[in-house]
Amino acid sequence: MNAFAQMKTQKNSFDKLNAQLQKLNGNQAKQTYGDDRIWKPQVDKAGNGYAVLRFLPAPDGEDMPFVRLWDHGFQGPGGWYIENSLTSIGQDDPVSEYNSTLWNSGVDSDKEIARKQKRRLKYFSNVYIVKDSAKPENEGSVFLYQYGKKIFDKLNEAMNPQFEDETPVNPFDFWEGANFNLKIRNVEGYRNYDRSDFSSASPLLTDDDEMERIWKSQHSLQELVDPKNFKSYDDLKTKLYRVLALDGGSHAPKTTAQEDEPAVMDFKPQFKEASAPERKTEDSSPSWAMTNDDEDDDSLSFFKKLAED
Repeated sequence: MNAFAQMKTQKNSFDKLNAQLQKLNGNQAKQTYGDDRIWKPQVDKAGNGYAVLRFLPAPDGEDMPFVRLWDHGFQGPGGWYIENSLTSIGQDDPVSEYNSTLWNSGVDSDKEIARKQKRRLKYFSNVYIVKDSAKPENEGSVFLYQYGKKIFDKLNEAMNPQFEDETPVNPFDFWEGANFNLKIRNVEGYRNYDRSDFSSASPLLTDDDEMERIWKSQHSLQELVDPKNFKSYDDLKTKLYRVLALDGGSHAPKTTAQEDEPAVMDFKPQFKEASAPERKTEDSSPSWAMTNDDEDDDSLSFFKKLAED
């Protein structure tokens, strides 16, 4: 039995995938600017757009049909800091540590700085383009698709419907999945995805051989979170010092612990030489760690390119 046939017969994939979704609900790699593997929806002059996608199963040899990544994008006296966060791969990250200290200083101005430097959450999946009115040449092709929490929530809702009369659907399944109707509106100057929805469950195609070709043409997701694609802690620390003009102490905020909010860590300008002490993560902080709902952040990609030039 070849790998594709084996994948078709696996009945536990829904439960395995759903368990991973729930794990993420209970509680980010490569530069994407100019990457022709990445599909981005087009909008008209009014900011409206429409496309039909099919989220694809995990690539051959990988377990999950999506990966989650975090990054930071902010400007300081020393320029732009636009980097992937090491928290994406479960490691300590200097910006997260610094933001934690700012948040716990008890000073409102420090909290505002931490908000501006917060992590940004994004997901990547392989998608098959069923319909792309703006670029019909993309139809029938496989791309990586970067999306945010709003669309991730819709994937989760498809697998875990709210009402008893709704049937759970694995949106990443070739045979029992469903097409995703991506509907983009301009709401108060921001892209809005609220009206996006899934069609009824149906096979992507009627030809298993063609679906096997599509499956084998997918891009690796685990490659996006390979540690080799992340800068080291020390390199990120050095860049953070330069961007924020930290000079060895005078610009570092003093931690002021509140009785009802223990200090996250005792921040020192030297950051850490060994593993940082146990602390709250950004996921547990109230507002500065909130993610950006703008899934298609072309502006950050543009600034990222400028920072590299």
